[in-house]
Amino acid sequence: MGGRLARVFRTFNVESRARREISREKPRPAPRHHLPSLFYLPSPPHPLSLLDHPGIKEEIYRKDDRLLTLLKDVYVQSRDLPVRVKDGGGEHLPHKQKEKRLTKLGHLGDVDVKKVPKGKISIVEALTLLNNHKLNPQIWTAEKIAVEYSLELKDVNSLLEFFIPFTVQEFPKETRKAIKS
Repeated sequence: MGGRLARVFRTFNVESRARREISREKPRPAPRHHLPSLFYLPSPPHPLSLLDHPGIKEEIYRKDDRLLTLLKDVYVQSRDLPVRVKDGGGEHLPHKQKEKRLTKLGHLGDVDVKKVPKGKISIVEALTLLNNHKLNPQIWTAEKIAVEYSLELKDVNSLLEFFIPFTVQEFPKETRKAIKS
């Protein structure tokens, strides 16, 4: 509550306060203390006061022909060594594009993955094949799944062994009473 109240006071009329602060005349800096003659340091002339002298303005805008001719005679040649490509054995360069296959399912339209590299499956396909294997293990064997989805047999066996889809179980009413008492 206190933070909200503080925020209201902080943001109240902030634009007009900012304009007033910007338009206010800036304070003058305090005068410097006069140094004793023991520490005499000549103060540098103010840069704007130098521009008021006509001789200095002419010197600034005058072109020096001798320097211009010397500048025109300058020619720069680049002699860098040719860049060598590090030979890393080609492990970073793709040798060939991976083969892709179309996915089996997809009900999400544009969000669905359309193509998957061979040897991999999408999440929708993984859940589907796990559910099919759970419901009909005689039909959906590991070998059939490996052929159907272009997977290796050892990967399919690991998938079927270690990943189990969720199941929903409803308990009868008698069991609920037995649990409560």
